[in-house]
Amino acid sequence: MTGSIELARTVVDEIVRCGVRDAVLSPGSRSGPMAVALAEADAAGLLRLHVRVDERGAGFLAVGLIRSTGRPVPVVCTSGTAVANLHPAVLEARHAGLPLLVLTPDRPPELQGVGANQATDHRAVLGATVRWSTSLTSSLPPRGPYWRSTVARAVVTAVAGPGPVHLNLELSDPLVPTDDTQPTPPGRPDGVPWLTGAAPSRDRPVVRLDAATPTVVIAGDGAGTAADEVASRAGWPVLAEPTSGVWGQPTAIPAAPAVLTSRFLVEHRPRRVVVYGRPTLARSVLALMAEDVELVVVPSAHAEWPDPGHRATTVAASVHLRGEPRAGWLEGWRAAGAQAWLAISDVLAARPWPTEALVAADVVAALPSGAPLLLGSSQPIRDVHLAAAPRADLRVHANRGLSGIDGTVSTAMGLALGYDRPAYALMGDLSLLHDLTGLLVGRREPMPDLTIVVVNNDGGGIFALLEPGEAVAPEVFERVYATPTGARLDALCDALGAEHVLASTRHALAGALRPARGLRVVEVRTDRTTGRAVHAEARAAAAAAIG
Repeated sequence: MTGSIELARTVVDEIVRCGVRDAVLSPGSRSGPMAVALAEADAAGLLRLHVRVDERGAGFLAVGLIRSTGRPVPVVCTSGTAVANLHPAVLEARHAGLPLLVLTPDRPPELQGVGANQATDHRAVLGATVRWSTSLTSSLPPRGPYWRSTVARAVVTAVAGPGPVHLNLELSDPLVPTDDTQPTPPGRPDGVPWLTGAAPSRDRPVVRLDAATPTVVIAGDGAGTAADEVASRAGWPVLAEPTSGVWGQPTAIPAAPAVLTSRFLVEHRPRRVVVYGRPTLARSVLALMAEDVELVVVPSAHAEWPDPGHRATTVAASVHLRGEPRAGWLEGWRAAGAQAWLAISDVLAARPWPTEALVAADVVAALPSGAPLLLGSSQPIRDVHLAAAPRADLRVHANRGLSGIDGTVSTAMGLALGYDRPAYALMGDLSLLHDLTGLLVGRREPMPDLTIVVVNNDGGGIFALLEPGEAVAPEVFERVYATPTGARLDALCDALGAEHVLASTRHALAGALRPARGLRVVEVRTDRTTGRAVHAEARAAAAAAIG
């Protein structure tokens, strides 16, 4: 009979052969064999192990590592409720198209469905959230080739999807090495993985488009460089979100959402819209996709493509151009964007510091070139989109797969560790509090160089920008939407071992953003009640400036 240690060592050896270089572990008893195997691989320099006490944070740490390295990352937990705590990160990975490997040690088959302690159906917990799921059982006769081919298939499937896959590891006692532990079943010579494979070809056409047709390109989350490359050749303006990968490129229009709500669109209405990535931020951009235009969607690698208005005329693998660009089309959009941007800047400059939007602009402006930046998925990314001068030299990320605030701190940790350079994050106080254990890094764990700027407006500022901020009675709004906590971030940081800096001036904020070693939380306290007025005033000024 083979054992759990042999299976665990086989799994770890094969994922290393398949290119895995980081792994995340949350401790437990049933996960002991995987913990031992991962620690051995870490000690041998085959991968870098990160241990976290909270499974939800562990999952999002893996998400951040994937975003920064581009490699698949496994996350390992123990059995039972631990698996359910991975679910938010698995959901984000599914909708963002990230190759997350979910490895869940489990009770053996004979202890399933009989009331055994800490036994539940792990595959049912994750269900359709993962792209593929199967089980490997340690108590079966020696099946090294089958184990290896299954593990390699999981990695290939995660990368090809891309998206999360699930291996449920049914482990029998003993769960620690013993004198009877057998050698790891051998793999292929020279460290070659058991299987190789590429992403399956997608049955989507290459669409040929006339460059002269009045067209705008929407670059949503994860759009990539193809959006700018096509737009540059065709002379088309790009409406780029901060996490698109083309934010700040010459074709990207500043203050694009404000331009779309101005009179400029009356005489410059496009007849075609080409969408890259997944736009999620501006309602004016989404409204443009729903208009009676030719809508061409070029999806990212993951399966879903953005068409919430059900109006896509073509879903294409890529765009090829014919004809010459339309004279003056891009220049007109650039001029409108520049006018809108100057008007917004004037509104912000006239406001006393700090407002949320001005803090966002200051943070983006102060970062060193090439810095990784994670934006909180609620108000911070919207403040950056409205107020910050776009910068093509930053590596901007956000969890926009499902746009939740789960795991924001842990994702930022993963980015910093994956890029292996000083990284930054901008988030609200509720996002920090929601993932507070993300600040908890064990004394023996790799420590990221990460500066987290927390805009502390004591509650959920995003809701003031949405309909509830105007339609709900103030006393009701405060309790059930804003949810102020009064938490002392300095005391919490001190308890968790993170340096805390209170930035009360613009100069202090700029100083706190210089690259530094270790983990640091920079708190900026703002007045949440001004956010709605600032956004409304900025949009109105931009529209008036364009005319």
